[in-house]
Amino acid sequence: MALVFRTAMQSVGLFLSLLGWVLSCLTNYLPHWKNLNLDLNEMENWTMGLWRTCVIQEEVGKQCKDFDSFLALPAELRIARVLMFLANGLGLLGLLVSGFGLDCLRIGQRQQDLKKRLLILGGVLLWTSGLTALVPVSWVAHMTVQEFWDKTIPDIVPRWEFGEALFIGWFAGFSLVLGGCLLHCAACSAPAPRASGHYVVAGMQDHCQQLEMKHGNLEP
Repeated sequence: MALVFRTAMQSVGLFLSLLGWVLSCLTNYLPHWKNLNLDLNEMENWTMGLWRTCVIQEEVGKQCKDFDSFLALPAELRIARVLMFLANGLGLLGLLVSGFGLDCLRIGQRQQDLKKRLLILGGVLLWTSGLTALVPVSWVAHMTVQEFWDKTIPDIVPRWEFGEALFIGWFAGFSLVLGGCLLHCAACSAPAPRASGHYVVAGMQDHCQQLEMKHGNLEP
């Protein structure tokens, strides 16, 4: 029963981690971190991501333009790029490491202690990846709220609002954190290797060998 429960925790943790990693990669490149709706022209919508700005017009369609300079970006977008890249890298590394520590993988069946350590390390990497993804998403959301309620900006000026990528990023970050925690808990709940049985068998074999030697010495 404990083995089934541990295997289920590993499966759910790996699924959540994989889902969170895919969504975090998607969040990194989606140009929908911020949305801007123009009241004067409802046929035109603007979106902004970490890499480009897009305008959606009913007649023309969607047109995107990459940012010209990294240094010209706001501080939150510059740091968000770096942190999202770091989150994607840590998530990929965590998936690879934890994959080798799964019980269902037959590689290294005799090295249970090593597999346990790999699973713990993978869980920590995935947990760190989730937190690294949550930081830039929450920071951009915080700056968006501050700019939206900034009273120094005239009311006639359009305000940026939350884009779909922020919600995807939050879901991805929490999935990575939860998946990493489940993998870590599954590794910590694994029983210690049973060494007593090995020693009992070895002791019985030694005892039998000693009896055979004594029996051989007694024979004329």
